[in-house]
Amino acid sequence: MQHRRVRALPTLVVAMVGALFLARCDDWSPVEVSVETIGRGRVERTIINSKAGTVKARRRANLSPEIGGRVAFIGFREGERVSRGDVLLRLDDQDLQAGVKLSEREHEAAMATEMQVCLSAELAGRDLQRNHELSRDNIVSEEMLDQLESRRDAERAACDATRANTRRSSAAVELARARLAKTVLRAPFDGVVAEVGSELGEWVTPSPPIMAVPGILDLIDPSSIYVSAPVDEVDSASIQAGLPARITLDPYPGQALEGKVVRVAPYVLDIQEQNRTVEIECDFVNLEINTRLLPGTSADVEIILEAHDEVLRVPAHALLEGDRVLVLEDDHLEERQLEIGLKNWDYAEILGGLSEGDRVVVSLDRAEVRAGARAVAKQ
Repeated sequence: MQHRRVRALPTLVVAMVGALFLARCDDWSPVEVSVETIGRGRVERTIINSKAGTVKARRRANLSPEIGGRVAFIGFREGERVSRGDVLLRLDDQDLQAGVKLSEREHEAAMATEMQVCLSAELAGRDLQRNHELSRDNIVSEEMLDQLESRRDAERAACDATRANTRRSSAAVELARARLAKTVLRAPFDGVVAEVGSELGEWVTPSPPIMAVPGILDLIDPSSIYVSAPVDEVDSASIQAGLPARITLDPYPGQALEGKVVRVAPYVLDIQEQNRTVEIECDFVNLEINTRLLPGTSADVEIILEAHDEVLRVPAHALLEGDRVLVLEDDHLEERQLEIGLKNWDYAEILGGLSEGDRVVVSLDRAEVRAGARAVAKQ
C-alpha cells in the first residue's frame, strides 16, 4: 500500500505542472488589435463654429403695398421665379385711375388758359410798341402810353400766374400718377417667391415703419444665399476673409460643401450667460447649391487655416496622452513618442517617431492593449 502511494505522487505532480503550464500559456496568448498602416495624405488645421450657424439670404424682402386697398391681382405664387420689375400684386385702382384722368383734364385746361392769357400779353406788348412809334410824331399822348404800358404789365403778370397754375396742375398729375403707382407692388430684384400672405378680394394695409408687421409677400434672391455662424472669440485672431471653408448642412448629411469666408464681424457678441463669439459669413463656391437651400436651415462651418499635403499622418484616435502611440512590431506592442505637426479631429501630421508602413494600433479601449503585450493584427 505504501508503495502504491509513492508511485502515484510523481503522476500527481506532473498533472499539476501541466495544468499550470496550460494556464500560463493562456496568459501568453496574443491580443487581437486593430491597426492602421501609416501613409501619406492631407492634414489640416481648422476651426469650427462654437454653435450651429444659419443659412441666410442677403437679399430677402417682406413686401407690402405702400397704401391700403383691395387685392385685385396676384402675379406669382410660392416657388415661382420673378424678374426685377415684374408685377407681384395690384390693388383695386378705379378711384385713383379716375383721379389721374381728372388731374390730366385740369392740366389741359390750365395749359389752354395759359395760352390764351399769354397771347393777350403778347398782343399788349405789340400794341405798346406801335404806339411808342406813333408818339414820335405826337399822334399818341403820354397818358395813352402810360395806360398801354400798364395794360401790358398786367397782361404779363396774368401770363406768369397762369404759367404757375399750369406747373401746379402738372405737379398734381404727377402726384395722382404716383398714388396710382403705389397700388402696384413690383419685384425689387430677381428672386423666388417664398410666401404670399393674401388672396384676391382681401383688404390689405401697408406695414407701419415703426412696427414689425409681416409683409404680404416674401421674396428671396437665391444668388445671395450665405451661411452665418458664430466662432469662439479665442479663434477670432486666426480668421480672415478669403480663407477656405467646409460647410455641412442637416438636409445633406455626409456631404461637405466647399465655401469661403467673406466677412468677419468687427466686434464680439457679448450676450449674458453665453460664450462671447465672433460672427462670420461664408459663401458657397458652387452657386448652384443656392437654389436648393432654404434660409433658416442650420449649418456647420469648418474653416481651414492651414493645410499640408502628402505628409505622414496618423489617425487622431490612435494617439495616447502625450502624443504617444502603440505600434505592432512583429508579435508585440511597442510604445512610440511622436513629434506632431498640424492636427485636427481626423489626423495628426507626423514629424518624427514613425515611418511610412508602420502599423499603429487604433483599438485602445481594452486594458490588455498595452506596451510590451503580445499582439496580432485583427483580420
